Amino acid sequence: MNVTHGLQILVALVVMSLLWFGLDGRQALRLLAEADPRWLAAATLALTAQTVLSALRWRITARQLGQTIPMTRAVGEYYLAQVVNQSLPGGVMGDAGRAVRARHEAGLKRAGAAVAIERMAGQVTLFLVLALGALAVTLHPDGLALPAWVMGLIGLLLVAALGMVLAIAGAGRLSRRADAAARDLRAALRATLLTRDALPRQIALNLAITAANLTAFAFCARATGTVLSPTETAVLVPLILLTMILPVTVSGWGLREGAAAGLFPLVGATAQAGFAASLAFGLVFLASTLPGLLVLLIQRRRDAAPIANPSSIAQADP
Repeated sequence: MNVTHGLQILVALVVMSLLWFGLDGRQALRLLAEADPRWLAAATLALTAQTVLSALRWRITARQLGQTIPMTRAVGEYYLAQVVNQSLPGGVMGDAGRAVRARHEAGLKRAGAAVAIERMAGQVTLFLVLALGALAVTLHPDGLALPAWVMGLIGLLLVAALGMVLAIAGAGRLSRRADAAARDLRAALRATLLTRDALPRQIALNLAITAANLTAFAFCARATGTVLSPTETAVLVPLILLTMILPVTVSGWGLREGAAAGLFPLVGATAQAGFAASLAFGLVFLASTLPGLLVLLIQRRRDAAPIANPSSIAQADP
């Protein structure tokens, strides 16, 4: 563990401590202890569906780049990557390992591109849901009035996303190396996302994965006593979950809880309710990745298995 990782753990602990003492952590813990297990189980199922669908998205994306990944292997690798992402600072080490282990058929460059594009597609879909939700609330408030700072934050996020798109489009103007990298990236994006065969599958999968993720958080909120409408889920939950991509803490712990505590009062709930709902989501998400430990155990046993001596096999043959 380097200095950066140590600082990320420290930031997570500091933020969680500030939230605990500033928001009456005992009240949030009480809500968590009284959570309805049926809604928590429903959230676990939703996150399990998200993992399986995400593995399928990765498999389809990789196939467009010349990789063939069996579905059972894709699911196992995705579970393993989630365990690593949830356990280590940064939140991307598991995905990096997934790319390295899948490099044999098409090379590390294409394997890395498949993983990066697969994850990027999920974040883009989350941004789009957030934008559509904000537009719907603006045109038809339906009881949810967003303050100026929330609309400003949404606008800032969308501008940042647009800036990334423009940066990719114009990267070729910087240098020959940037031009080659930009052309490779654009070619990979077209092959994996924009072809006639890939586009319908990518749209359907990304919408289903995003819906499962948002629904899981809404179920955790319901378990801890807060009912979120579909519109509230589409607007507020993406803002909460997007904090998890910031490489400041371990898997978004602290940032996600702070965002939930700040946004839940907009729907008439308390900050403690937001804190409790986010804690429940984080714990359920962590529990839903436990099959990844089984994958890790199987891989370690397979690596530790003794390799038979060919000469001894030949002597044993009649």
